[in-house]
Amino acid sequence: MKSVNHIHKNNLSPLDKLALFITQKVGTMGFFFIILGWTVLWLGWNILAPAQLRFDPYPAFVLWLFISNLIQIHLMPLIMIGQNIQGKHAELQSEYDYETDKKAEKEIEKITLHLEKQEKLMQEILNRIEKIENS
Repeated sequence: MKSVNHIHKNNLSPLDKLALFITQKVGTMGFFFIILGWTVLWLGWNILAPAQLRFDPYPAFVLWLFISNLIQIHLMPLIMIGQNIQGKHAELQSEYDYETDKKAEKEIEKITLHLEKQEKLMQEILNRIEKIENS
């Protein structure tokens, strides 16, 4: 059987790979801490800095909200695309697992039948030995 990961990876377009990369990077604690740090610095500067150095005045933070919304608007569809691609990979993996399980089940049935046949033959041999010993 071929590797599901290899098959999936070969079927991805460059845009799919980009969406997966972004999905994998944005969905990390590292990205969360970057956004958290940026937010704390931005808001902290615009609340605590001298008035003449503030560029996005409290309490509105219009520029911060605008930039945050742009980031969200662009990341949300990319993350959803990446999740759809990950879902397709999971479905492909599931199909291969099912096929493997079916093959294994057939092999187990063959082995079980063979063992049952051997057990019958061994029982026949034991019965013959007992007859010989008794006579």
